[in-house]
Amino acid sequence: GSLPSPARWGPACAALPGAGRPAPPHRESLLFLHSKGKGLFATRNIHKGETIFIEKPVVSSQFLWNALYRYKACDHCLRSLETAEENAQRLLGKSCRVLPHPEQCSIRKDLHQHCPHCQVAYCSAECRQSAFEQYHQVLCLGPSREDPKHPLNKLQDAWRNIHYPPETSSIMLLARMVATVKQVKDKDWWIKLFSQFCSKTANEEEEIVHKLLGDKFKGQLELLRQLFTAALYEEHLSRWFTPEGFQSLFALVGTNGQGIGTSSLSQWVHACDALELPPHEREQLDAFIDQLYKDIEKETGEFLNCEGSGLYVLQSCCNHSCIPNAETSFPDNNFLLHLIALEEIKPGEEICISYLDCCQRERSRHSRHKILREHYLFTCSCPKCLAQADDANLTSEEEEELEGEGETDDAELEDEMTDV
Repeated sequence: GSLPSPARWGPACAALPGAGRPAPPHRESLLFLHSKGKGLFATRNIHKGETIFIEKPVVSSQFLWNALYRYKACDHCLRSLETAEENAQRLLGKSCRVLPHPEQCSIRKDLHQHCPHCQVAYCSAECRQSAFEQYHQVLCLGPSREDPKHPLNKLQDAWRNIHYPPETSSIMLLARMVATVKQVKDKDWWIKLFSQFCSKTANEEEEIVHKLLGDKFKGQLELLRQLFTAALYEEHLSRWFTPEGFQSLFALVGTNGQGIGTSSLSQWVHACDALELPPHEREQLDAFIDQLYKDIEKETGEFLNCEGSGLYVLQSCCNHSCIPNAETSFPDNNFLLHLIALEEIKPGEEICISYLDCCQRERSRHSRHKILREHYLFTCSCPKCLAQADDANLTSEEEEELEGEGETDDAELEDEMTDV
């Protein structure tokens, strides 16, 4: 009834004993706790570009609007199920577009499988079995998959009517947490595992839920709680179904959820980049790919990937820095998270990622702090922020206004989008 250890453990970093099952093989792998709560530290030299660890989430789920708009992904690992050509055709709205080098597409449709009861799609027999053993026995809708009156469908419909794109979480992530506990024999072990994720005070939890659901969050949260209870109530998790416990559950996901993005088209592009071609063929292929992405941007905008979120034990231990020494990526076109070193990391040095994107990290200290306080409820004290402690408390926009740099409407809009 339990999953294997969520991460491929190695001696490169230290982590909390008991964070996965079975226990990590390296006894020196201990989590050091300090004023920030949790932290991840190197136990040996880590080289730039090195994979520090590869981690599987304890639970994950595709975003509901993303799935509704036919971004076809494995219901378990979120691997894209479309071929690169099908992916491009859907994003372009043109079924006639043909991609060169189709042999560089990694999608194996011959391996795809479906749940025999509800017809949910998986990329492989392994994913179908893993889902069945962990949570799908509870969540399988069988012939009721299209029934709008089924409690789970009512819950998902309510979520879509509250949480519109761009999505940051899914109610089904919470549902899979409950379904896992309902389904496994060792319920206490899984409850303890979920409790390891960062928790907040009641006031902080309310702020996080407000961010997720908007100004009417109290009424919406109660509606979701009632639907959630009707669909999934479990005695061992009775506190999760109280108003306070449900808010805590939302805050846990809002604080610790890691976004996941997969794309068969992106995989094809990377494979094409690695091809050894004559110069004129390379130039033609690069021009084709550049134009392809321009056309897709006109038709689809920024929504290119199969998207979802997951809970990762080790990744959730990584604290933020505005000058991170590591970053997360998903190069396997599924939910496997790779933590990659951005620079040399020495033994005893903390491994930090950034909660801000590259554009946000270049903004003023005041702007960065504003984003982090609003979305993550903390004030950053990384070396970059400490070095800029004497800077004026102005946002990047206010600084530009004072400097008299007249921006075009497009530039202002782009700046606002970056702030979001």
